[in-house]
Amino acid sequence: MSDAPIRIKTISQFHTLRGLPKPKHPLISVINFEDMKAASESGKQSLIFDFYMISVKRNMDHKYKYGQQDYDFDDGLMFCMAPNQVLTIIREENGKNPSGWSLLIHPDFLWNTAMASAIKKYEFFDYSVNEALFLSEDEEIKIQQIIENIKQEYQTNIDKFSQNIIISQLETLLNYSERFYQRQFITRQKAHHQFLEKLEVLLNNYFERDDFKSKGLPSVQYLSDEFNMSPQYMRSLLKNLTGQTTQQHIHEKVIEIAKEKLSTSELSISEIAYELGFEHSQSFSKLFKAKTDISPLEFRKSFN
Repeated sequence: MSDAPIRIKTISQFHTLRGLPKPKHPLISVINFEDMKAASESGKQSLIFDFYMISVKRNMDHKYKYGQQDYDFDDGLMFCMAPNQVLTIIREENGKNPSGWSLLIHPDFLWNTAMASAIKKYEFFDYSVNEALFLSEDEEIKIQQIIENIKQEYQTNIDKFSQNIIISQLETLLNYSERFYQRQFITRQKAHHQFLEKLEVLLNNYFERDDFKSKGLPSVQYLSDEFNMSPQYMRSLLKNLTGQTTQQHIHEKVIEIAKEKLSTSELSISEIAYELGFEHSQSFSKLFKAKTDISPLEFRKSFN
């Protein structure tokens, strides 16, 4: 297979590519993976879709890369993609199609509705997500019922009410998905414990390097890049784990190091501010007081 990405602009084009009948509706479709033509070639294929895709997949015997990173289906089932994102499929020789289904929604179907902008706020469509959402048996049944309602509506009742009814079902589907997504933050305790440990090491290393003085405080973008996460995903993850945003977490680390320097060194307030990456000591003093309710000088005096 070619490594060059294939752009799939329409749902009809996707149906043709996968050997499926012409879609009942040009802008929305539910497909079963068992009905798709199995790929005859092994190797790697990259795809770019011009529509949203929400899928539940079982029996994965090939690997996915979402953006530039591996995608984990080991414990999960549900997978979401937004338009213009790159999905790379790495198939083994004689590989089989997974079982499950996929809901395809072209952005034009959402045009002139509140969902057109609201759908962009759901973080599980982001490149930052690199693991499938786990669904319990009851949750999968609930999701399946919503999908069947959508499918029945566009197959049998194309009229002036159809779009609003389907949009309502889609909103319900996305809200349930958001619930599962947030729960997954909580239940993956081991992975998240490791994440916090790695974040602590990363921040410690940053402040121990001599060159950080010229770069200033570590930015949210810097940390998210180091973890191959989007800033939005890292913020949500930290908020769920610690109750703090990424920026707040950075500031807490700065205050921790500042307290150590104030209590164990004879450096001036200005020198400490400079060592922590602040251009102006006033900015450092303002942050320190906002976090501790006392000034750096008052904190130092408390140790004398």
